[in-house]
Amino acid sequence: MANSSIPDDSCRLRFGPFSLDPRAGELYKRGKKVKVQLLPLQLLGALLEKPGQVISREELKSKLWPADTFVDFEHGLNTAIKKLRQALGDNPAKPGLIETLPKKGYRFIGRLESNGSSLLASPPRPTALAGKIFSVFAEEGVQCVLAPVDANSRDEWQRLIALGDDVGVSMMITNNRLLLIEVGKPVRVLSADAPQAWLETRILEGEHYGKTALLPRKSLRTQ
Repeated sequence: MANSSIPDDSCRLRFGPFSLDPRAGELYKRGKKVKVQLLPLQLLGALLEKPGQVISREELKSKLWPADTFVDFEHGLNTAIKKLRQALGDNPAKPGLIETLPKKGYRFIGRLESNGSSLLASPPRPTALAGKIFSVFAEEGVQCVLAPVDANSRDEWQRLIALGDDVGVSMMITNNRLLLIEVGKPVRVLSADAPQAWLETRILEGEHYGKTALLPRKSLRTQ
């Protein structure tokens, strides 16, 4: 009969000197258990589910805080990130594991392994269009196009459009989750979401200079 007291480490996620047992909610460094609170561990687990991908603050909120929980989410998430970095010894100024993307979310950038197999060598590679500059394009008579700032905003915008919720769309614009970009303004492509044919772009002129937004390929024209 197998000894049930022997821990099963086959499901542990390993990165550098660390390993996370997501089922037990335990973090180890070189085999020694690291003392860390539950919420930072849950946050780490959420980031490790999608290595190399940006996990938005809103996605973390819905994942880690039940809908009927009334807490200061912003303070709670910031505190959890700080404690997680302390446990990992990760410098936020020069991160090697947890990268912050201001106003967007967080991304695990380390090399993740499971059962000795590498799950992440590096963040997703840019597309062939990355780095190229285009002009924002729209049909004749249209002066501005709407551009969601990230994938979650895009999905929410499309849901509101399907519902005919113009008020909700207006609120997204007010809260800068949807940007009004003038036709003709130059943008630089950063990466692409191929299945959806959306391009992540950097706005190079105008009111939203320097911000990033998603635009469909059809809304861009070569300069």
